[in-house]
Amino acid sequence: MTIGGNQSRKCDVKPITYRNRYTGELETEQVYGEGFLKWAYGNPLGKIALHSFIKRPFFSKWYGRRMNHPKTRSKVDPFIVDYSMNTKDFLDEAESFEHFNAFFYRKLKPEARPIADAAVVFPADGRHLGFENAEEVAGVFVKGQQWNLKQLIDDDNLYKEFANGSLVLSRLCPVDYHRYHFPLAGIPSETVIINGPLFSVSPIALRKNLNYMWQNKRTRTILDTPNHGKVLIMEIGATCVGSIHQTYKPGQTIEKGAEKGYFAFGGSSTITIFQKNRVTLDTDLLEHSANQQELYAKMGDSMGK
Repeated sequence: MTIGGNQSRKCDVKPITYRNRYTGELETEQVYGEGFLKWAYGNPLGKIALHSFIKRPFFSKWYGRRMNHPKTRSKVDPFIVDYSMNTKDFLDEAESFEHFNAFFYRKLKPEARPIADAAVVFPADGRHLGFENAEEVAGVFVKGQQWNLKQLIDDDNLYKEFANGSLVLSRLCPVDYHRYHFPLAGIPSETVIINGPLFSVSPIALRKNLNYMWQNKRTRTILDTPNHGKVLIMEIGATCVGSIHQTYKPGQTIEKGAEKGYFAFGGSSTITIFQKNRVTLDTDLLEHSANQQELYAKMGDSMGK
């Protein structure tokens, strides 16, 4: 089975659109592996495969290891062309990557992602949804689906600390910069791993079942900040995400925008949760999210104040 290849069977799925903060335009996402996703989440045979092996961690580990093979180097240049990527932002030359995964979790030049003066910045490049009260989030990706903060956090004491707080979901696509960063300064804790399956977190899958967000394997880190209380930072695993790598040092003070870690091959998500009344999310983020419309913005850009 080839991830990203065309499938003979189709299912009727409406396009994935988002608002680009920089152009103001409504844009349609060019979905990597769209045929595979539609088959796995919309075709009866695909659903059998999904629950038999696609959602299972061994499948993603296997595919992730494949992306470490030197022969995958041949995929890099076509990927750059197909998705019109700006190679001038890359810290290293495109020709220097030894395999596709090295290209996938590439670093960028610091000037490519300046850190805004805002109190809180986006932790990753991606398509973002923001809500002032995570307990009242409904209709995400499709009407009728309710966000479950308690199940997402998976810790009763932590849930009580962050109940009714603000939440930002940052969804990364395979074409995005795949390193994630701290949204503000503070002292981070050790990372806790919550094991689970690895469903896709593409809207194609989440329109079917939003529960994947709190069923999937995920990580949980507490950032203790000097002026904004505690911040709960989570990374969500997904199908074909080979692994979630943390690169920060727990217990040491970090600056706003400092690197926290990176995802190996595959699209995924980060979630940032604030305690109640600690931040005010940016107006455009809240307005578009209220209409179930993701906002595209880059890591380091303003997220709130």
